[in-house]
Amino acid sequence: MSAFHLAIEDLLREVSDKVILPRFRNLAAQDIMDKGGDDPVTIADRESEAMLRERLERIIPGLAFVGEESAHADPAVLDGLKGDCWIVDPIDGTRNFANGREPFGILVAMASGGEAVTGWIYDCLSGRFCVAQRGKGAFIGKDRVFARETGETPPVAAISLIFMEEAQREAMRSHIALHYTLTDIPYCAAEQYPRLALGANDVSIFERTLAWDHAAGVLWLNEAGGKAARLDGSPYRVDEIGRTGLVGAATPQLWDDMVTRLNALGQA
Repeated sequence: MSAFHLAIEDLLREVSDKVILPRFRNLAAQDIMDKGGDDPVTIADRESEAMLRERLERIIPGLAFVGEESAHADPAVLDGLKGDCWIVDPIDGTRNFANGREPFGILVAMASGGEAVTGWIYDCLSGRFCVAQRGKGAFIGKDRVFARETGETPPVAAISLIFMEEAQREAMRSHIALHYTLTDIPYCAAEQYPRLALGANDVSIFERTLAWDHAAGVLWLNEAGGKAARLDGSPYRVDEIGRTGLVGAATPQLWDDMVTRLNALGQA
């Protein structure tokens, strides 16, 4: 890995060790708040984002910073997604973290012109460090990763129903699920994207597609040879604020199969 990637890895490990892990299963009631719509945030999320913002500014001074918590406090922060920026989820999987469960991690991406160009995924408990740079492949640590299927028949699908309308949920259950072996979603993009490349899951559907949840993972999966894209086949862009619908798969063929079924339902 380059010195740049090593510096990011060191930063994410430090934030995890100093800010996040000491709070794991050690949160008081007042340390957990609800941003609305059963969307929790903890004191660790806020402290992690503050530390990441300060330290990333040292690495590349002046680059716009789009963090999940800062954007919640001030939606104008999202304007940074149109240009060169950092995109940060200080704790991905907060619902798990707040309830003393795993998985959870840190997601960081760099974007330019609305597209992620570099992404990092850090698993706080295992120390797994995923990194991808556009056109240069996907890695875990120093090891190149090539996405692979589970080999199961039918394929294994992780389908997030959380942010879908009830009609969408029913369509998924009635017309899509029967073609797959369904598995639990991890409620954590920092875990779901690696599962798609590492032979644990074959395909996943995401309804809500916020930049801090997906910028790093989409890039990493695509660089590994899998496929993540919008349902109409267009690339995922971080500046399409509010747009929904995204499919990720271990192979382009698995992606095509799922999207063909969704199109038949009029979901695209």
